[in-house]
Amino acid sequence: MPVTFKPSLLFFTGILSAVIIFFIVGFDEDKKTNASPATVDTLINWKVPLIPAAMDFAGEKVPLERAEIKEYFDRNFTLIYYQTGTILNLMKLSKRWFPVIEERLKLHGLPDDFKYLCVAESNLQNLTSTAGAVGFWQFMPSTAPSYNMQVNDKVDERYNVIRSTDAACRYIKESYTLFGSWTAAAAAYNCGKGGYNSHAIFQQTKDYYRLQLPEETNNYIFRILSFKFLFQHADSLGYQLPAEILYQPYRTKKVTITSSINNLAQYAINNGTTYKMLKILNPWIRGRNLTVSGGRSYEILLPVE
Repeated sequence: MPVTFKPSLLFFTGILSAVIIFFIVGFDEDKKTNASPATVDTLINWKVPLIPAAMDFAGEKVPLERAEIKEYFDRNFTLIYYQTGTILNLMKLSKRWFPVIEERLKLHGLPDDFKYLCVAESNLQNLTSTAGAVGFWQFMPSTAPSYNMQVNDKVDERYNVIRSTDAACRYIKESYTLFGSWTAAAAAYNCGKGGYNSHAIFQQTKDYYRLQLPEETNNYIFRILSFKFLFQHADSLGYQLPAEILYQPYRTKKVTITSSINNLAQYAINNGTTYKMLKILNPWIRGRNLTVSGGRSYEILLPVE
């Protein structure tokens, strides 16, 4: 009968629920007990990377004896040090791209340390920022033509590592002439020559380490210094990469193009490669064809087997 059946069903349901809850709570408490030592061990194993007692950028002393300067460096280095995936990838990429960048810096008479500015700008990749800055050296489309880089829907030489490095060298040398310091020139790369000059005039000093600048620029030199310290002392800091896993430079040959190529895929096949490889080696070619006009010529890279 329904009247006698309902109480019986509720009774057994209640007993079953109590048993289930007992086991769930007991199992959960057991998990918490077992997890606790592992959690403690993990926290204990974190290490604080120590910064050097002395440091320079492009031969210019970093005043680490000043508390606020040391703190800026320490904070930026700690944050970068624990970006392990990014750092490992950067170290692999540096084997491919540092030789190219170092050669151009030397040709233009710039200190070798500026290769770490390129790391800070783009992680040695052809990135595009939310503001529209592009390439290893993050040039804006409005700035690029002033530094002899062509930018349109078919060709964007901001993606050309050699052309953009040459442009960056010109920009940095102009800043050095204005401010008389490689450190200031590097900071001006971040906030612009006009921006840096405005702050310098108002605060009556060109010394980067004595200027109050936009927060990104306040941290900028210390990011560059962090990459420099990390790359130069990778082994002792725990980043140990066997030589065989580093990304080697592409083996290429240069071909000068003086007339238009209507179909780049067919051109690649005719030259023993693929359209994909052609684009990897020449990311500055943005379209499926290459128009050459007005007496201009282009130098493209093809793989050497």
